[in-house]
Amino acid sequence: MAKQNIQQVKQRFGIIGVSSELDRAIDVALQVAPTDLSVLITGESGVGKENFPQIIHQYSRRKHGPYFAINCGSIPEGTIDSELFGHEKGSFTGATATRKGYFEVANGGTLFLDEVGELPLSTQARLLRVLETGEFIKVGSSQVEKSDVRVVAATNLNIAQAIERGKFREDLFYRLNSVPIRISPLRDRKEDIALLFRKFAGDCAEKYMMPPITLTEDAREVLKNFRWPGNVRQLKNVTEQISVIEHERVITSEILQKYLPRTDAALPVLASQSRDSDQKIFSSEREILYQVLFDMKKDINDLKNVVKTILEDAAASVPQDENTVFHASSASQDKTSVTLPLKYEELVPKKTHLAEMRDRSDFQEATEVEIANLSLEDAEKEMIVLALEKHNGKRKLAAGELGISERTLYRKIKEYNLEK
Repeated sequence: MAKQNIQQVKQRFGIIGVSSELDRAIDVALQVAPTDLSVLITGESGVGKENFPQIIHQYSRRKHGPYFAINCGSIPEGTIDSELFGHEKGSFTGATATRKGYFEVANGGTLFLDEVGELPLSTQARLLRVLETGEFIKVGSSQVEKSDVRVVAATNLNIAQAIERGKFREDLFYRLNSVPIRISPLRDRKEDIALLFRKFAGDCAEKYMMPPITLTEDAREVLKNFRWPGNVRQLKNVTEQISVIEHERVITSEILQKYLPRTDAALPVLASQSRDSDQKIFSSEREILYQVLFDMKKDINDLKNVVKTILEDAAASVPQDENTVFHASSASQDKTSVTLPLKYEELVPKKTHLAEMRDRSDFQEATEVEIANLSLEDAEKEMIVLALEKHNGKRKLAAGELGISERTLYRKIKEYNLEK
């Protein structure tokens, strides 16, 4: 009799599969449906958890009452309390009228809270109260109201880990978990994979009026042994892609593998969910941030050393009497770029040799490069000062030496406060 009931449920709700894990989950849902116990459905994303709250509702005494499915993860944290419990007019900005929440409008029916693990802690406290006493208070109100609602919750999170991290209330977990139902991932229901593929291929063929695709034996083995991290949802997407794109209606393993990820590894997870060695290194987001900052500091120090080495090598390679051309320009968008063709022997007094300059403290200090202190403006200013000194303050001659107009030189003198 139980098997007959399970088969009827599958036909009624369009559930495909013959695995014992799936049959067990349906059987538990049928057994708990006539009661008012809270149910917590767990399982990976894409396994089909949304079917089971409907089974529980339709086989309960509340089947003629309202049924609402709420995705808790899609509602902003600032409005989740108002959505679930309602609010009074003027209770917050934008509350232009009194509003009923789901617990009020679903009175006498069933409320399915999907992704319940995403609820903020303050909302979890409110939910615990309404589950234990049937009482709730609207946002902005002081009046206690009653509601008779059956709650079925679902999550793809590891609730035990969420409790340890302080993200989920332990008392709420025990209250929701009166009857647990676990939906196995598709990789643990290998006998269901080919059946689901055939169902999705048939639906797609009927919808788009095309011949249905079929699998060769080797393709069926590839399909069966793939890990399916996205579970039933991923299998449906792959089936529809192949049905629409491929001209061949008989799908071989080579064709099938083009539509499967190159690796059957699961989707990326948080660092805290990786292997044990990574958990020790990056046990928190703060430690990861510290590591990034430390690496950036090391890279900056390495860059300083590289620049210092380049400058020292360049200075050491310049002979005392060799003509060396210096170029200084401003990269700032609001400043005029200036090229200063100056001869080293004309700007540096002849009695001062490069070797003597290396021994001077100011030259040694200049070679201690700090990235924050590198300034093209300072170099430009120094070139102008040297040119003016060489030509005894005659701006026309200095401008010609610098390769700029006299007007530009005059503006630069005022800009750098070089007027005497």
